[in-house]
Amino acid sequence: MRIALATNWWALVIRGIAGIVFGILALAWPGITLLTLVFLFAAYALVDGATSLIGAIRAIGRHERWGVLVLEGLVGIGAAIVTAFWPGLTAVALVYVIAAWAVITGALELAAAVRLRRYIKGEWLLVLGGVASLLFGFMLMVAPVIGALVIAIWVGAYALVFGVMLVILGFRMKSWNRGLAPGEPIHAHAH
Repeated sequence: MRIALATNWWALVIRGIAGIVFGILALAWPGITLLTLVFLFAAYALVDGATSLIGAIRAIGRHERWGVLVLEGLVGIGAAIVTAFWPGLTAVALVYVIAAWAVITGALELAAAVRLRRYIKGEWLLVLGGVASLLFGFMLMVAPVIGALVIAIWVGAYALVFGVMLVILGFRMKSWNRGLAPGEPIHAHAH
């Protein structure tokens, strides 16, 4: 059985590109209005969640592990729905929605990295992404009363860095996946 993350490497790349685009938009317009930031984040979280769910569906068809992908997809789509249906959220409420999404996503990424460490090299990118997500989420929780300008910069920088890491990891997974013969099982490396 192959690892869903490797066979769905393209999902990481799409999520990464969405993060990079969102990050660039948020950084390019640091004076962005809160309402615009709300909808940019909702679009990013929706693409991120939908991509994870598509990866989960493909993993189910291949009899791979899919639970974490479904959970991550539902969290992303849930964050998008909450953000889009209540665009009049205050800056503080938006910060908490983004913070919760980042913390949950970070924890799921760390869990995936721990599970993958036996199988692949380069799982440190997923660990780094998970730690960055957790730190970002906790920073937002600690300082929720910052201005919309700072929120846009923080969110933009996070999305840009995280997006780049996902694209790199996605292409590493693609290379790793190509190294296996069709149907070849994955063997754990002895440590």
